[in-house]
Amino acid sequence: MFVLAFALLAEPAPPPIERCGYRIVETFPHDATSFTQGLFWDEGHLYEATGHYGRSRVARLDLETGKALAQSKLPADQFGEGITRWGDQIIGVTWQGGVGNRWSIKDLKLLETFQYEGEGWGVTMVEGSLVLSDGTPELRFFDPATMAEQRRVTVRFAGRPIAMLNELETIDGQVWANVWMTDFIVRIDPATGNVVSLIDLSTLKADAGVSGTDSVLNGIAWDAEGKRLFVTGKYWPTLYEIALADCR
Repeated sequence: MFVLAFALLAEPAPPPIERCGYRIVETFPHDATSFTQGLFWDEGHLYEATGHYGRSRVARLDLETGKALAQSKLPADQFGEGITRWGDQIIGVTWQGGVGNRWSIKDLKLLETFQYEGEGWGVTMVEGSLVLSDGTPELRFFDPATMAEQRRVTVRFAGRPIAMLNELETIDGQVWANVWMTDFIVRIDPATGNVVSLIDLSTLKADAGVSGTDSVLNGIAWDAEGKRLFVTGKYWPTLYEIALADCR
């Protein structure tokens, strides 16, 4: 009994989790045919990756119209997933093929492909490492130049592993992740894997006027210079600029 009690006391308690709502700042058009898989902001434009075999693409979008200014289609046997910027490249992953792609961010021309193990869901950059979600509770860290795996961290919510982490974005050193098939975004400490904040967007899908099973929240982009946070979903006709609210 004493040994058990000592062990319990020795285990660190899960960190407190902040919970936030949101308010809509502004809305923008979004292509309702886009099965949004990845999203990021860079130098005045949104970049979006979409999924489905035969319909996957990477595109540079005009914020005001939602129209593609440039795009690159993936081969028909690739199911596109997350994308992120690394230097002058866009790095993207695919769902189950173990194939990744590198495009020039200047003109979206394909530079090369690479291989990795496991599924690809979301990607983002954290302090020089490419971070990959793969549907499990783990985030995997890679050298973006060689795709050599560096480390893994298990994402935990109140001490329990949380899976289905989808699209990723890095904001102020934290990894933000859509939790697939939910209306929640979690903010993750990349050093420990602990979820430090939960963002509830449960009424945003109704505001977008979508109801299909696949029409889930997915897509986070951060304009670091303008301090703007954008979110959208699969097959949503609207892209939202939101601000966090009622955090407690």
